[in-house]
Amino acid sequence: MGKLYIVPTPIGNLEDMTFRAIRILKEVDLILAEDTRTSGKLLKHFEIGTHMHSHHMHNEHKTIENLISRLKGGETIALISDAGTPAISDPGFLLTRACVENKIDVECLPGATAFVPALVNSGLPNDKFIFEGFLPDKKGRQTRYLALAEETRTMILYVSPHKLVKTLAEFITYFGEDRQICVSRELSKLHEENVRGTVREVLTHFENKPPKGEIVVVVGGKITVKENKKQTDENF
Repeated sequence: MGKLYIVPTPIGNLEDMTFRAIRILKEVDLILAEDTRTSGKLLKHFEIGTHMHSHHMHNEHKTIENLISRLKGGETIALISDAGTPAISDPGFLLTRACVENKIDVECLPGATAFVPALVNSGLPNDKFIFEGFLPDKKGRQTRYLALAEETRTMILYVSPHKLVKTLAEFITYFGEDRQICVSRELSKLHEENVRGTVREVLTHFENKPPKGEIVVVVGGKITVKENKKQTDENF
């Protein structure tokens, strides 16, 4: 049997690539990349000459059988995405599940992912949280919002820059304008920005300054009556 390695790649700053990740990518027989053009730049930077195949959401169903066959034949394969940890709002789950079902070893290396630094630097409670990834575009979006409106844990979402203002306006509808949030943009990159405040305050900021780049939104959970009383008592 071979082995599948899940290898995180930097979300922006190339210095976040680990020594181990570089070694694994040099040693495996094949690298599966979400976009070979994007990953090609990364491999060139670290002088990694391993052969690449394209593996993305549009072809992963068709390629899994062949990949499982190669792994059973003893090959080692590394899976990477354009940025961050594969399978976190990126391709990877289907292949990992197929490996588990076929008793093929899977090893996920620790490394970069966008939602962890966004959560930690938000200033919002991080002892308990949920990761929502991207919300549905249309069907099921309102239903999801109605459920999240009652969520008491901190929530983490990925939002496209061209949808951020609209999404923040929806937050006001479902969460209220005073809910605390943090929008992290371009994490680890030169123009990193973290905008904290109420939904209304953050919406005003991005209405005046249209956002660009990769965005993570961290939303404070709903404060229950019990928690609100506790906070009030602690202030006296």
